[in-house]
Amino acid sequence: MNLFINEKQFEFWKLRRARMPNISIATNFGISRQAVSKAIISMDRKVETALCEMAAANRINIIKSNPQLGVLFGRSVPFSVDAIIFVSGKHGLQVWYEHDGDCKSCDEYAKCIELLWDFSDELGIELHRVSDPTKMAEELFAKLKEMV
Repeated sequence: MNLFINEKQFEFWKLRRARMPNISIATNFGISRQAVSKAIISMDRKVETALCEMAAANRINIIKSNPQLGVLFGRSVPFSVDAIIFVSGKHGLQVWYEHDGDCKSCDEYAKCIELLWDFSDELGIELHRVSDPTKMAEELFAKLKEMV
């Protein structure tokens, strides 16, 4: 689900999430710092709304969220497991449920690896485990919880 892919505001938001200062974003796009700030504030609200709507649609009780990073931590009511909802610039809005599985025999193995690597790159989080998506997710989301 790519809710924001064609919005200039989303580009500003992703750059800010990548730790680029507003003044640098403004300079790169030839606009004022104030225009960048207004766009990012608007995008934070859109991201927060999208995260909360996705949580409601998936019956996930919200524990904490951070729209500036584009993440929401919660607990799935129907599955009784922790869940994270996150915004990826490449993959859009995603839901990941805590689980143990036989990843190597799963048809989604390559997609999960790609998703986790891409999202960790977007956030500048270095991962060490590469062969098991479940373990990669545990490492990524543990580091992300420290950031939130």
